Order: sequence, then structure tokens, then C-alpha cells
Amino acid sequence: MKPKYYLLFILALGLNSLQAQTLLIPDRVFDGVEMNKDWVVAVDQNRITYAGPVNGLKKANTYTKQELTGMTLMPGIIEGHSHLLLHPYNETEWNDQVLKESPTERAVRGVVHAKNSLMAGVTAMRDLGSEGAGYTDVYLKKTIDNGIIPGPRTLMAGPAIVATGAYGPKGFHDGVTVPLGAVPVTGVDEAIKEVRTQMGNGANLIKIYADYRWGSGEPSRPTFLQEEINAMVAAATTAGRYVVAHASTPEGMRRAILGGVETIEHGHEGTLEIFKMMKENNVAFCPTLAAVESISQYQGWQKGKDPDPNRVAQKKKSFKLALESGVDIVFGGDVGVFTHGENYRELELMVEYGMEPLKALQSATSLNARVLHFEELGMIQNGYLADIIAVVGNPVQDISNMKNVKFVMKNGVIYKSE
Repeated sequence: MKPKYYLLFILALGLNSLQAQTLLIPDRVFDGVEMNKDWVVAVDQNRITYAGPVNGLKKANTYTKQELTGMTLMPGIIEGHSHLLLHPYNETEWNDQVLKESPTERAVRGVVHAKNSLMAGVTAMRDLGSEGAGYTDVYLKKTIDNGIIPGPRTLMAGPAIVATGAYGPKGFHDGVTVPLGAVPVTGVDEAIKEVRTQMGNGANLIKIYADYRWGSGEPSRPTFLQEEINAMVAAATTAGRYVVAHASTPEGMRRAILGGVETIEHGHEGTLEIFKMMKENNVAFCPTLAAVESISQYQGWQKGKDPDPNRVAQKKKSFKLALESGVDIVFGGDVGVFTHGENYRELELMVEYGMEPLKALQSATSLNARVLHFEELGMIQNGYLADIIAVVGNPVQDISNMKNVKFVMKNGVIYKSE
């Protein structure tokens, strides 16, 4: 059976109706914590009203039944690190996307990326930077929220903030002004002003770069001073927002932790000491494994044939240390570096690098909902919002089943049913 995109039908009629009193009958239900056999899930309008054995549901025969034979029902995937306005670097290099693709073109791409993500089972995502496209991500969120286009629930970071001189595109002489991939600031006053500007323009959270490459070919080094990070976090938290940090070096990570960020992205060079420090300070870790492997493959690495390049070997090492430390691990692949809709690649690598499949599924659902502030999501539980997907087989036994999403419901509306 071909996919049934019910949303398109609803939009065409100009309606805002929801599926009412649906009973979903899969082989098993992953509720966000554990796998449950012989459960059913009832949905009324946009809420889950029951999850458990069918004999515990009153008037079960009054519901519209949807059989999901051979499938696992679970909460919709929550992507922790996305860039809807980027597309794979082997198609167009990052520099050229920033310099040559207009915000209009990138917005159109973002519409396609949002739909592809939703159809792949991503019902919510945190998008961490427009990468040179201003507040186009915020406007994209508005069109999704208003039902103009299909896509996940989103939290948008806006343009991101970098230390003056520490971001790209670079390589031009000092008489040439080029658009940058993020907004540069220097000093506490500028940093606070930019945080407030971004929040005023609709950013749901603030992303900063705690370290980066100052020159081409150089290793990453810390960028912001401690007092600058402290000031940006204070400005954001005072307004009810939070801050995340791109950080790859131990010192950049340490400054971000001490400054009060809520998650650290990448952490390529993270040490056991740093990861333990994150755990002690309730800072979660988003490792972005799939982006690292993708970039290595774009540069000619053939996985399974060639030895691991240094970047991949280091990522495997740091991820193992993160697992050992017990820090909360956020599912987030830095998708946009690779193809939107292939978010499952991060789950496959989390398991390949040593994470238990059940823990990986928890990371992509209930843990991400808690850490990323997606309330009433990430669980199949009475009263939660009906963001629900179904995949073929049992992903605990084979995590690659996550690429076979056959059913997608967001906010009680069925977007895909095969």
C-alpha cells in the first residue's frame, strides 16, 4: 500500500480536524522506557488515553482500530541536533551553502527537509543554528506550527553566537566582507546584547561556540572567555531560555560546563574527567557520531575496507568514555551534514559504538524529551501528546529496523500509514 499522507488531504480541505478515538494494535509497544508485549494504545483527538493490555480498556470495541501487525509502536523520535537549512556536504560544501545559496533557496530546502524528517518518524527536533541564513529557521518553525507545511515540532536556535574571528567562511582578504555562519561578538556587553536580540527575534534557545578553529588547518581551541560564557548563560536563563555549546576540546567543554550550559555538542576530545564533570553538573552530551562518519566518507574513507581515520577513532574513544561516565547521552546526529530523513544512522552508530539498543531508544525518546524541554512527549503514557510512530520488527533486537518507519502520527494526526 502506498503511504497515505492524510495531512495533505486535511490542508487541501482547509480543515483542522484530528483523528478521533483510534485504537492502535501493534505486536509490541516501546513506551519510552521498556518494551511491552501485547499492548494496545488508544488515542482520542491529540492525546494518548490508554496504553496497556486490551482487556484493560473500557469500550475497546467503540474505537476505530488500526492494525500494525509485525510492528513496534513507540514515541516519535526526538532529534537532538539538526540543521534543517543545510544539506549534505558532498552535494554542496558548507562554505558554498553559506555564500551562494540564498535564504529563500535554503528555506525551500528546509520545507523538503522538514517533511522528510517527519515521514522518517522524527516528530520533534532541536535545530541548532541557521548557519548564515539569519532567522530563516524561526520562520520555518512558524510555518510548521501554523499548519502551512508538514514537519516536526521544533525548537530553533536562530543564528548561533561565535567569538569574533573564530568562524567562517574564511580565506578572504581584509577588504572583503562575506556573510558568516553565525553572529560574532566580543566582550560581555556584546554577548549579552546578542543573546537578548536573538531571543527577541524568536530563538527558543541559544547556541554558542565554546571552541573552534582560529585558522585553516589548525586544531580547535577555546574561543570565549569564562566571563563571556557566564554572561550569555545568565542572560538566557533569566529569560527562561537555555544555552547549548558546540565544544570539542576539554578546555572548551570545561568552560561551557562551568558557565551553566545544558548540553554540549560533539565533544570529540572529551576525557573521562570532563564527562564525569558533566554528569555532576547535570550537563548532557550530544555526540553527533553520524556527522563525523559522514564527513570522513566524503573525504574518501570507505567504512569496512579502510582503517578508521583519526577523527572516527577519536570519536569511538570519547563515546566509550561518555558511556563509562554515566552522563546523559542525547540522540542527535548533526543531520544536515548528512541526509535529512536518515536520522536513524545516529542510532545505528550509538549501538555500534557500544550503547545498549534499549538505552539508545530511550535517548531518542524519553531522555531527549526531558533534557531538551519537550514537555508531554517522549512517552507512550496516558495524557501525553499523541506523537507516535511504528517500525517494522523489534528495534531492540535489530536497531537498523529504525529505518523502516511505516506509521507516523503527530498530535493525533496520521501523516503516514503503510
